[in-house]
Amino acid sequence: MKKFIDIGGERVSLEVPVVMGILNVTGDSFHDGGKYLGEAQIIARVHEIVEQGAGIIDVGACSTRPGSVAVGEDEEIARVGFAVELVRKYHPRLPVSVDTFRANVITETCRCLGPVIVNDISGGTMDARMFETVARLKLPYILTHVQGTPRDMQREPRYDDVTREVRAFLATRAALLEATAGVQVIIDPGFGFGKSVAHNYRLLAHLDRFLDLGYPLLAGLSRKSMACNVLDIAPRDALNATTALNTIALGKGASILRVHDVKEAVEAVKIHQMVVDND
Repeated sequence: MKKFIDIGGERVSLEVPVVMGILNVTGDSFHDGGKYLGEAQIIARVHEIVEQGAGIIDVGACSTRPGSVAVGEDEEIARVGFAVELVRKYHPRLPVSVDTFRANVITETCRCLGPVIVNDISGGTMDARMFETVARLKLPYILTHVQGTPRDMQREPRYDDVTREVRAFLATRAALLEATAGVQVIIDPGFGFGKSVAHNYRLLAHLDRFLDLGYPLLAGLSRKSMACNVLDIAPRDALNATTALNTIALGKGASILRVHDVKEAVEAVKIHQMVVDND
């Protein structure tokens, strides 16, 4: 397994797990929709993410929360470009990932602003051009499992064996990408994307079973319903639960934590690493 991500010749080390801070420039994301739409708010959020110790910033302009309806492609391109340009202006060395399932969003962002990590919640299933695009541009690609689409994925998701089926999906899709030189794959089991609470905890319990696929592993657990439903709390109250989930994921081999709350995740990584270093 590679212990780094190569983005246009710049390397992000994964020797110690990395925190990916979320910047949602959306109006309807489940936790922070509407908070970061203006230039001043985006800049403040970017500075906060950097100052709190994130190694990557993840820009999303089209909500994929359960039940959401996608914004138009042109609007998504404009939102992403505006936010990424601000990141590049103030923190030009900060690695950027773009949370999108649309190949054109990636093409236009890279054309104007340079290479990014592609964070595709659909694993290439929602835009047939996505794999060709990341291969042509030689971009790192976060391959995520989803059952269904954001509009319908939480309507009674079903699996015979969720761990086996998600693992098989990721292995098959990664093999398609690996057939093309230049694409570095990161895998994400897709917590909350077409899974019940029980499915999510089953995946978390078995997260280490994905490591032998040979790819860095991303866990996106931040303030999700798998915590909120168990504890009967709202996402705004789920910071402590998120830290608990992140700590479990680190113990199971996660190399990247995608989070809203960077400071707390960085602290979890530091404590986890003290245990690893003294094992």
